[in-house]
Amino acid sequence: MSISLSFLILYPIWINMAQIQQGGPDEKEKTTALKDLLSRIDLDELMKKDEPPLDFPDTLEGFEYAFNEKGQLRHIKTGEPFVFNYREDLHRWNQKRYEALGEIITKYVYELLEKDCNLKKISIPIDATESEPKSFIFMSEDALTNPQKLMVLIHGSGVVRAGQWARRLIINEDLDSGTQIPFIKRAMDEGYGVIVLNPNENYIEVEKPKIHVQPSSDCSDEPAEKRERKDKVSKETKKRRDFYEKYRNPQREKEMMQLYIRENGSPEEHAVYVWDHFIAQSAAENVFFVAHSYGGLAFVELMIQREADVKNKVTAVALTDSVHNVWHQEAGKTIREWMRENCCNWVSSSEPLDTSVESMLPDCPRVSAGTDRHELTSWKSFQSIFKFFAEASEAKTNSLKPALTRRSHRIKHEEL
Repeated sequence: MSISLSFLILYPIWINMAQIQQGGPDEKEKTTALKDLLSRIDLDELMKKDEPPLDFPDTLEGFEYAFNEKGQLRHIKTGEPFVFNYREDLHRWNQKRYEALGEIITKYVYELLEKDCNLKKISIPIDATESEPKSFIFMSEDALTNPQKLMVLIHGSGVVRAGQWARRLIINEDLDSGTQIPFIKRAMDEGYGVIVLNPNENYIEVEKPKIHVQPSSDCSDEPAEKRERKDKVSKETKKRRDFYEKYRNPQREKEMMQLYIRENGSPEEHAVYVWDHFIAQSAAENVFFVAHSYGGLAFVELMIQREADVKNKVTAVALTDSVHNVWHQEAGKTIREWMRENCCNWVSSSEPLDTSVESMLPDCPRVSAGTDRHELTSWKSFQSIFKFFAEASEAKTNSLKPALTRRSHRIKHEEL
């Protein structure tokens, strides 16, 4: 529909251009004018005129979808997977529909974190006033009191929020591969406290206030008749502009502005804030990080800013296809050495799982995640990550034993 409308509008212009190009210099000027006209036509805006309203359901039931017992999103009536191209030739409308569904998915995952995983939703900044923008993280009941182990989960950049690895996987594959829930449940089963970061929740959006131009004051030197005439022209101009805007962009969305969240205005800021106010205050002797994609970059930035504290508290870090760069981030030699000993990056690769992969950067070992799909690297390396953490924990315990043994021997010798 939209393509046919665009064609009907543009076709006569193309015909005229073809006819004009056969004429003389005067005709060429007309060609230039027509080309200028074409350059001013925004095809994307033009195609919006045939779009249905951008009015979508706000529940899964409204979309007629539900998650089955395998955690797969399926149509309630047909049992079919999600269909992106719901309407042919309306890509923008289909994309908006997909985004609307994605927002519902985000809220659904939040509910699972609280109801299925028994996590608490914690508002940040912790000292926020009633009126300022806020974000939140999720924590297990024992996150700050567990004396042994704490696991911290950081997702990547984009539209994903707390508890997700990839929205695409949740919608097209299943909840296990696309969310952090399997990590959270296994961690809690194995005695870890858990903190789930929310590094992409950096601001809230509010509608831009409309600026009203104040009418000219009566104390002006202009005659009243002239002022009235100017006001009338101004009103007519505004009326024409509003009519044109409505015609040009009938699906125009509200103009929004962003209000950033204090001390959490970026993923890097968020990681440092949660470290300072939660992780550093926790009782756990061993802290473990799982960081995907941009989450790896946020962890390295945290380490640059809190190097001594991180080294003292963190036992091991599992990165999954991390996009960090120790050179661009200017990570020092001591950080790179620590990462070589305590981090492992499961990267997208066609090699079998855990196969060593050559690295160009002198930071941490890289091994295959057993998949060449970036968004799947966390899920595919799930078993290997928990094994890596168990081995790191055991190695740390064993490294303390000789010192304890020598101390006990010294005490016995002094007693004798």
